[in-house]
Amino acid sequence: MRLLSYSTGGQSSFGAHTQDGLGVIDLGRRMSDVADLGALVSSQRLGEATAFVDEPADYALAEVTHERLLPWPRKIFCIGVNYGGRADEYADTSDAAYPSVFPRFPDGFTGHGQPLVRPPESPQLDYEGEIVAVIGTPGRRIAVADARSHLAGLSLGNEGTIRDWVRHAKFNVTQGKNWMSSGAIGPHLVTMDEIPPFDDLRITTHVNGELRQADSPKTMKYSIEYQIHYLSTFTELHPGDVIFTGTPTGAGARLDPPQWLAPGDVIDVHVPEIGTLSNPVVDEFSPVELEANPVVTPEPQ
Repeated sequence: MRLLSYSTGGQSSFGAHTQDGLGVIDLGRRMSDVADLGALVSSQRLGEATAFVDEPADYALAEVTHERLLPWPRKIFCIGVNYGGRADEYADTSDAAYPSVFPRFPDGFTGHGQPLVRPPESPQLDYEGEIVAVIGTPGRRIAVADARSHLAGLSLGNEGTIRDWVRHAKFNVTQGKNWMSSGAIGPHLVTMDEIPPFDDLRITTHVNGELRQADSPKTMKYSIEYQIHYLSTFTELHPGDVIFTGTPTGAGARLDPPQWLAPGDVIDVHVPEIGTLSNPVVDEFSPVELEANPVVTPEPQ
């Protein structure tokens, strides 16, 4: 089953793809006591939605606008420097014993087809294509062997980053990782019954049609199952919590010279079994707006 958040005619809803993938079945109307897709997952009612997957489409998929997949997840974790070769991209190649983890906020993401926003404070908007895991069953101290059973499904993410703001301080990357609409998640949530073993997946990221990233979870230092185990050790994972599981080598910051995203660029993150997340890039303000309201960047102390 493939689930999405969308809007049409100015109204937001959530739904499921038809079997041919060309239509949208409106679950918001059929499950009127559920506020949105996030509530469907958090209330552990995905099973109820399967009752409607053979019904006719209410809308053609091409007619709807994709919104952020889960409107307001309570926790979003991101795993850094995880795929094979990622550590070689950094000056510090020490072999950490545990994953690098940082949080992101929901409004830092937008939906499939929606623009990523480059802020006026920095031109260094970068892409990071990722497989995104969505928790479906709560748990604390989850064993690696049980981790997959705690997932509702997988989606795709572009963990867009403002690179120079990542380096404003020594011990955190939060500032560079949470600019409004700098990243994306979607286009849909694919439930676990459609997902093969994670090592069989292959993720690619293209910028304007050029292949920039390509890898498989089988090269991860910390598997998706281990990430769930590790995170659930220090916090309880709840249905609807989100894990960005890491990005392969090839981000724009690591090219020579670096290649930042600019207005008009289009980024496509693809896993055959999940789909394609596609987003264009725009500037937050036009040159005229900036001239009328100059941006003041914080000075270092």
